Amino acid sequence: MYVPAVFKEDRVPEMHALMRENPFATLVAQGLEGLTATHLPMILDPDPAPYGTLRGHVAKPNPHWKDAAESPETLVIFQGPQCYITPSWYPSKAETGRVVPTWNYVAVHAYGKLETTQDPTRLRRHLEELTDRQESNQTDPWKLSDAPEDFTETMMRGIVGLEVVITTLQGKAKASQNRPAADRQGVVEGLRASKQSGAEAMARVVAETLDKPS
Repeated sequence: MYVPAVFKEDRVPEMHALMRENPFATLVAQGLEGLTATHLPMILDPDPAPYGTLRGHVAKPNPHWKDAAESPETLVIFQGPQCYITPSWYPSKAETGRVVPTWNYVAVHAYGKLETTQDPTRLRRHLEELTDRQESNQTDPWKLSDAPEDFTETMMRGIVGLEVVITTLQGKAKASQNRPAADRQGVVEGLRASKQSGAEAMARVVAETLDKPS
């Protein structure tokens, strides 16, 4: 990922927070027939330090897990808020006209080697944790134990667990930091009035840069 210094995010707690808040990731690897990508939820375990471990699972017919035996190097992409930024939000547009549109976004790339497991105990532990996290906001949370045991065992035989011990973590927060403070304030106000999906979240990210020099 191309990361100019002004957009670099290297704080591990901040990157981990984005990964937890946006767990639906893209797993990319070099497969036997070329690049392959799988979209799936991933759970972040902070151990081992400093970057932690990612865990997920795929359906057994998905060839992605088989490719890991030949080419284990993998990239996991987490996407945070992202929005189109119109130059009409910049006060400098009226002053000089020397402005162009852009796109703000936040992303984290995690690199490591992909390992697989079909061990029932490890798979169950992973599924329980994944379920508990995603059901935590429900009024009546569903638990893995709510399903009949024989049904759960059958379903588990149809999946393969994935684990990536993170060796490199790269973050980018492109949030108008290269614009003057007045333009950044204009972006915040424009996003808050925008109907774009994720606009309010991106407005908060840009607002955090207002006390930093351009």
